[in-house]
Amino acid sequence: MKSLIDKYNIPGPRYTSYPTVPFWEEHTFDLERWKISVKKSFDESNESEGVSVYIHLPFCEALCTFCACHKRITRRHAVEVPYLESIIKEWDLYIAIFGTKPKIKELHLGGGTPTFFSPENLRILLEGIFSRSIVDARPELSFEGHPNNTTKEHLDTLYRLGFTRCSFGVQDYDLRVQKAINRVQPFENVSKVTRWAREIGYTSVSHDLVFGLPFQHWGSMEHTIKKTLELKPDRLAFYSYAHVPWIKGVGQRGYDESDLPSAANKRKLYEKGKVLLEALGYKEVGMDHFALEHDELYKSMLGKKIHRNFMGYSSSKTQLMVGLGMSSISDSWYGFSQNTKTVEEYQKLVNDHTIPIFRGHILTDEDLYIRKHILNIMCMLETSWEKDLRFPEMERSLQLLEEMRRDGLVEIREQSLKITEKGKPFTRNVAMAFDLRMLRKTPETRIFSMTV
Repeated sequence: MKSLIDKYNIPGPRYTSYPTVPFWEEHTFDLERWKISVKKSFDESNESEGVSVYIHLPFCEALCTFCACHKRITRRHAVEVPYLESIIKEWDLYIAIFGTKPKIKELHLGGGTPTFFSPENLRILLEGIFSRSIVDARPELSFEGHPNNTTKEHLDTLYRLGFTRCSFGVQDYDLRVQKAINRVQPFENVSKVTRWAREIGYTSVSHDLVFGLPFQHWGSMEHTIKKTLELKPDRLAFYSYAHVPWIKGVGQRGYDESDLPSAANKRKLYEKGKVLLEALGYKEVGMDHFALEHDELYKSMLGKKIHRNFMGYSSSKTQLMVGLGMSSISDSWYGFSQNTKTVEEYQKLVNDHTIPIFRGHILTDEDLYIRKHILNIMCMLETSWEKDLRFPEMERSLQLLEEMRRDGLVEIREQSLKITEKGKPFTRNVAMAFDLRMLRKTPETRIFSMTV
């Protein structure tokens, strides 16, 4: 495995979209084209599927130095109400495009720290969103909570509003690692919020673990996994730490690169962790995710209904995903857009009755073909081109995979390919062979984290 890691551990996208953000054609994008793509997608899919909504709540009271999200560090909770009022105004702008009430199939509160906001303010926000919409009979409503500030009132309030899924950022239980990433949270806090969620009635509790953090070694990682298994969350995200200080600046320079595990040792943390998780009943789902057999994420993988977008893996698919809030990314299937990245500009534009987008991309027919292949690879670990997914440069993509085939990482048949068990760590590398935009214009500078 070490030689394969040496060979294939290169910078590459995580493929929550295709094309990936650095390859968006921003010069051909404008707000009117975006609105047209949203309306088209809504008309095609709202009645049958509904829409997904992602709400970005960016405020945090302290900076976690491993975090690559767009956030605003503050202890001033007076920022809550003006920001939430802006989100409702932005939703109104989208409803004007739809021309009728949307059906919400899926909604996720991400951040930042959603539980920075008071339960009462979250209730006002969500009732404002729902009152302007039709909520699906079986919606998937979820939120991210910080174990240190999630209260029982948060959990009660969101559950009464229909939320059944929650995820808690754990990262690591080793105190030295926690101090390095400025995220000190005792196991007792995680245990308490997990117990509360189950007592209240949440059907899926997820924990986020991160491997590759500073000072991690197998002893500390094993301790973290065993403590996690005491609580037996329904899902686990077991993420690779993306070390991108050249993008995120000062936040990720709170420790030296020499403090990080080597590429080979980092991969061992995952592989040994995977063995431990699977021995205790967890099933690997897609890339870097695990779930118990009763969980909807695992069932969706078996039923080949699993989906991946900017919110990560999802057990349900909607063609249209609307991102609300500062820096949120939306996906109309035919295009992507990203909101402006500062709270002040976001609120100003929304208050001026303008959808607060600062960049985006409208997909070409070729993009749509490639997008389907990359989604298949990232979700199902396989793809085929026996119907309408063949594209002119297919042979070049398959040639690029030939060495991976010889290394036993992929199986290539006449009209399909499948990633082998041995090849799972290199899923992103397989997807890269189909990434025509990156193949045609190799980045001159480092813009992605390492694939392994």
